[in-house]
Amino acid sequence: MPSSLGGWKQKIVAFAGGLGAPGLFLISFLDSSVLTFPVINDLLLIELSMEHPARMPLYAFMAALGSVLGCVLLFFIAEKGGEALFHKHAGKRAQAIHNWVVHNGFGGMLIAALLPPPTPFKVFVVAAGVFEVPLISFTSAIALARLVRYFGIGYLAIRYGADALPYLVRHKWQVTAVVIGLAAVSYLLSRLILRHEPKQE
Repeated sequence: MPSSLGGWKQKIVAFAGGLGAPGLFLISFLDSSVLTFPVINDLLLIELSMEHPARMPLYAFMAALGSVLGCVLLFFIAEKGGEALFHKHAGKRAQAIHNWVVHNGFGGMLIAALLPPPTPFKVFVVAAGVFEVPLISFTSAIALARLVRYFGIGYLAIRYGADALPYLVRHKWQVTAVVIGLAAVSYLLSRLILRHEPKQE
């Protein structure tokens, strides 16, 4: 457990770790909304997947669901008056982040959600709420990114065990490039399919 966590945060992590899938949901929800638990959800997902490989899809889904709902909560908080908070945390990057989320919509949020640390992803979430990115586009992008991330980590946990997280750290940019590529292909295919929907008679 990272030593940077305060005592009360350590208690939350210990409590969540004993709950299994619901605990993973809790940590992911809190980490994506009002608190920060650096890489704890990843470590917990790896640990649980190693102990119970058959349950990995459940763990990955719960982590993704918790993260999506946490991001949606932060989105609504920002929508109700988070512009000052956004400018405080974005600093000199405020205009660039504003342009990114407003002009790129779904694709912009998807790429931001897939970028590895130390990308300040919560700033993008707050910006999406402040500048009124459509909720469906926002939620869809976060959901796709989180499903890809957590199922990927779960797979690596089963394949590489305790070396899964160090592997991700060593190859974070290569892994990110592959994941963004796959997500982009998935997005383009979905647009192509929807473009050719059968005409209603």
